[in-house]
Amino acid sequence: MIKKVMQALMALALVVGVTASSIQPAEAGRGGRVAAGIAAGIIGLGLLGAYAHERDRHYRYAGECYPGPEECGWKNRRCFTNSWGDRVCRGGRWTCWRPTYCD
Repeated sequence: MIKKVMQALMALALVVGVTASSIQPAEAGRGGRVAAGIAAGIIGLGLLGAYAHERDRHYRYAGECYPGPEECGWKNRRCFTNSWGDRVCRGGRWTCWRPTYCD
């Protein structure tokens, strides 16, 4: 929904910018058109920036799955207790993963 609204607003900003830059005032020279074009450009870039910032947010809803925090540890290790009673682990590899949580 927000994408369609933003597209409509951007089209409207473009139309206003083109219209404002093409109008020739009676007494003002070229400075009025340039100022209107710059103003339309600033407004358009502001809208684009706001839209891009809003799109980066991730909202979580009930029933949706999402990755949890990163966890690291040893996988596929062989551990045993030696003759002196010490626990010795060998082999395996150190890996990191993100468990998935579902609401």
